[in-house]
Amino acid sequence: MTSPQSSESRLDQSNLGTISVMAWAGEHVDDGRDMAFLLAYSLGDGAAGPEAAEEAVRHLLTQSGLPIGGGVVDGSRSSLPMTVLVEDGSASLSTPYLNARCLVPEQWTTAARKRDHVYFMFTTRPWPQGAPGVAVAEEDLKAFLCDEATISASAHCLLPVSTPRT
Repeated sequence: MTSPQSSESRLDQSNLGTISVMAWAGEHVDDGRDMAFLLAYSLGDGAAGPEAAEEAVRHLLTQSGLPIGGGVVDGSRSSLPMTVLVEDGSASLSTPYLNARCLVPEQWTTAARKRDHVYFMFTTRPWPQGAPGVAVAEEDLKAFLCDEATISASAHCLLPVSTPRT
């Protein structure tokens, strides 16, 4: 006898592999002002390979309430279980299944604080070329970000910025 499978299966975190977070700032097309961007992705090096990593990220995003391939979610108007803590020189991303920290340039910190949010994009598409500690050429980042396969396999949201209390 078998028991029915739950539609909300548990996330096997070993399939996520290495999750990397990359930050940059630049002019936003809508208003010409600097925007702080934060990209999260798996290297695809999880226990069961790139396809399982893609599925694990999809599960993480779905369980967090972020639609994949949809419009930009306003995190300040929803109950997303994600936060971004901005400190001088770093950003810390917290989700129900993982926490990640990355170094950020001053331009990024300034833009995040001025807008009180960051543009967060988490793609299910593995990107092994974006390994931590390895410099990524600007044209390689643009090629990955602007690829329709990346855009449609991503969740997009504006995450409110929090800062340490003094």
